[in-house]
Amino acid sequence: MLKKLALTSVLFSLLISCKPSLLNPLPNVSTIVIDTLLKGTMSVRALDFDKSKVYYAANKNRVGYIDLLSGQKFERTLNIDSLNVEFRSIAVTEEAVFVLSVANPALLYRFSKDLTAKKLVYQENHEKVFYDGMKFWNNNQGIAIGDPIDGAFSLLLTNDAGLTWTKSSVAISPKALEGEAIFAASNSNLISKENKLWFVTGGKTARVFCSSNNGKSWIDYPTPIIQGKTMTGIFTADFYDINLGIVAGGDYDLLDQNFSNKAITTNGGKNWKLIANNIGFGYASCIQFVPGSNGFSLVSVRASGVYYSNDKGTSWTQLSKDSSLYTIRFLDSNTAIAAGKNKIIKIKFL
Repeated sequence: MLKKLALTSVLFSLLISCKPSLLNPLPNVSTIVIDTLLKGTMSVRALDFDKSKVYYAANKNRVGYIDLLSGQKFERTLNIDSLNVEFRSIAVTEEAVFVLSVANPALLYRFSKDLTAKKLVYQENHEKVFYDGMKFWNNNQGIAIGDPIDGAFSLLLTNDAGLTWTKSSVAISPKALEGEAIFAASNSNLISKENKLWFVTGGKTARVFCSSNNGKSWIDYPTPIIQGKTMTGIFTADFYDINLGIVAGGDYDLLDQNFSNKAITTNGGKNWKLIANNIGFGYASCIQFVPGSNGFSLVSVRASGVYYSNDKGTSWTQLSKDSSLYTIRFLDSNTAIAAGKNKIIKIKFL
């Protein structure tokens, strides 16, 4: 009787584990429907959400939002001492909206949720300053990352809901190798998941850095992504959970080159395996897991257009040839907001 019960239990477990709905709950996508939310002379590389609002950071001193329910649109252009500032990083918490500029001077603003009130909470003046990404993993704690100065990557940390920011010293910041940097392509170079943080690099070296203590210390791991030149390496990354992650990028000078530009990890970034060599897209500025897909479904945007995978990046289907998109974020498993050159759009995956 015990053997029969054990055998029945094993068979039941096998049946459950083999159900397609549990292995891959989302059907394959064959087409997309696009709704243009905003058009204009603009460059948008950073998006974030709060409830029904899509917040964006843009060039020419601009930050704004679109309310997907009411259709209301609001954009604010900052008067910053005649500077022409480009914001490529954004992070939204329950209390505030943060935008961070690239290049010198680095300016980090804290806005009210309606964007009417603002405060400059951090400024850095240095000829080599260049911040590439920003993320909050709860309402109080956040991080921003930037290119190396004096051989160490720039790290800003906050523990008080973004009211104050402290730059990590060169002595404790992760060290950069010669010719290594971070690409501010889509605000997807910095990822948080549960108690983990990751950021990715490119240039002459393409690595993944991981922290398990809120950015106080970091471990770096090599990747097989193409590297060795100024504009090669990892431009974007995403993690579905603390184990399953993907990196993508390529060679910005050879946009159609689609080998050694995608890799996957199943152990939190310690080891990476190249996928889809000579398959699918070339250079990519943003890649994202589709929520609710058990990590099977992915979307990539940039030079080759919009691509979709339903097998963890092994194969890819081109859904659009629009090469003007820089960044994409999912609202749900079927809906995403994408932005880039002169537009912000909503994409329905069907």
